[in-house]
Amino acid sequence: MAECWHNGRWYEPPVPLDGLARAFRVSPHHSSAIMLKRNLLVASFAPSALLGTAAFEALAQDFLVFGNGYLEEQRNVLGGVLRYKHAIAKYTRRGVEEGRFFYVPGGRDEMEFAPGSVFQVRQPDVNQEIYGVPEYLSALQSALLNEAATLFRRRYYLNGSHAGYILYATGEIDQKDTDALKAALKASRGPGNFRNLFVHAPNGKEGSLKILPIAEVGAKDEFLGIKNATRDDVLAAHRTPPQVLGIVPAQGSSGFGNPLQAVDMFFDLEIVPLQVRLLQLNELIGREVIRFRERKPMAAVA
Repeated sequence: MAECWHNGRWYEPPVPLDGLARAFRVSPHHSSAIMLKRNLLVASFAPSALLGTAAFEALAQDFLVFGNGYLEEQRNVLGGVLRYKHAIAKYTRRGVEEGRFFYVPGGRDEMEFAPGSVFQVRQPDVNQEIYGVPEYLSALQSALLNEAATLFRRRYYLNGSHAGYILYATGEIDQKDTDALKAALKASRGPGNFRNLFVHAPNGKEGSLKILPIAEVGAKDEFLGIKNATRDDVLAAHRTPPQVLGIVPAQGSSGFGNPLQAVDMFFDLEIVPLQVRLLQLNELIGREVIRFRERKPMAAVA
């Protein structure tokens, strides 16, 4: 528990939850893999009067993004259980005293939940037993690098201060024609496009002007290599088949195999274990709040 320091009232998470929330959308493959798992969990969920679909969807998404999921028990005036409400994992903190939880929103006063009313399910961590951590942490740097490569590429094009080409002219050319060429090149440049250069060398010789690839260093930064390598890292961390994320094969004639079989395999290997973990809330609460429908394999139906 030394990995989670506390202020005397609640423990702080071992990984900044605000950073995990921002990282949720840094890479299309990262967010898409999480949303795929969430959608499959929601599709197999059987809602009840105690827990609706919307609350379960928020619970599942928090569990996948932050490694923690919370349900708050709400009671009526007579003390009976009315429903179970999703508690936002980003702002929920586990108290130092057993059974106490706090709601700690950014920039506002904290609030303590009613003692014993919050139930937590978490993805296990090897360093502590207070909070869960998401499984994709090993690929988070790859997802951030994917985002950085995309942002660099966008800024490179939006900057517009790069040479598109150099028009090199030799021989005697009238000054009016030279000015007209310069004006035409300048007028052809749109906002954010590459800049074109005009060089007039009346007594120039072949090879007298050398083009040094200064701007080309940024253009040839292995952009596709970075994108593909980081994508593979993210998919490996999520263990998600590429064909169910809409990824096009690199070779047009090749494919990823039958997508229905891939979904069935993915469901058995990834979604069913997630269901088992979420069902732990039933044990903590003491009644069946979460229930899943029996699923028929898609490949067999097709």
